[in-house]
Parts: sequence; structure tokens; C-alpha cells
Amino acid sequence: MTPKVYRSGPVGALMDEYERAAREYKQLISSISQEDFIKIIDPDTKDPDCVSVQTITNHVVRAGFGYANYIRRQFNDPQTERKEDYELTDTGKAIREIDNMLNYTIETLNNKWDMPFEEITKNVIETRWEQKYDFDQLLEHAIVHILRHRRQIERLMKQGSMKKMRREAMP
Repeated sequence: MTPKVYRSGPVGALMDEYERAAREYKQLISSISQEDFIKIIDPDTKDPDCVSVQTITNHVVRAGFGYANYIRRQFNDPQTERKEDYELTDTGKAIREIDNMLNYTIETLNNKWDMPFEEITKNVIETRWEQKYDFDQLLEHAIVHILRHRRQIERLMKQGSMKKMRREAMP
């Protein structure tokens, strides 16, 4: 096993934790059957992003690209248009799209790992939901967003909405 290499600086630390949260999320969804991945597990929710693991995961990917684009806009970097539907037909495709989102975020942050904290906090980003975050807070929000949806899926599994398959965990 290759030893973990930690990125430098405060932004690097946040990206390392973002990858960790995504890794845990990917391990969880890789343990879910194809049937349970697409199955309606919360028919009573009013949130169309939360009716199935498939829609939750599409939401996670879409949001991840959105967070990276907020940062890119802040620093006048080129952006990729965020899709509404990433066509996550199965967990393998979902995992690849999560990896694409992470790679896009890494590209977004590549020249910002060692940015001084004062510069990080002076870069205030206003979101479409009218919340203002500094650069650090937006990355923290991105991490917690994945963690919250991982927890949501775990709770649904525990409630019996789905059955966890026995598969070897992803690396």
C-alpha cells in the first residue's frame, strides 16, 4: 500500500478531507446493489434529490461541481458547465463521476494549496442560496455536504429501506 501523501497548506488539508469524505461515500454506495441504488427509498420526501441513492448521489456530484465553480468564478478561472443530470445509471458510473468531480476540484485548487489564511478568508463567495462563505468555509461546507448524505443513506439502510450487499470494500 502506498503511504498517504498529505497536501500542503490549509487548502491542501481541506482537499485531503474532501477526498476522505468522498472515499467513505464511494465505499458505502459500492456496497449497495444495483436494485437498491435506483430504488425509490423515500417516496414521502418533497425533495426530488433525495428519493433514491441514485438521486442523492447525482445531487452530491452536481453540488461538488458547483462548489468548484464558485471558487473558479471567485478567481476568474475557466469553468465547466455543471449538468443537472449526470446519468448515474449504476454505482460504477456514480463512483467515476464522483472521481471526475474530485479531479475538477483538485484542478480548481492546484495553485491555491499554500494560500495564506488571510487571503482565504478575504475571498467571500455568495452562493445561489444567498449564503456567504469565505473560501475556507465553502470547502468545509463541501466536505460536510458529502458526510450528511452518506449519513442519510446509512440511516435509510438501517431503517430497512435497502439491504446492504456483502461486497469487498473499495480501495
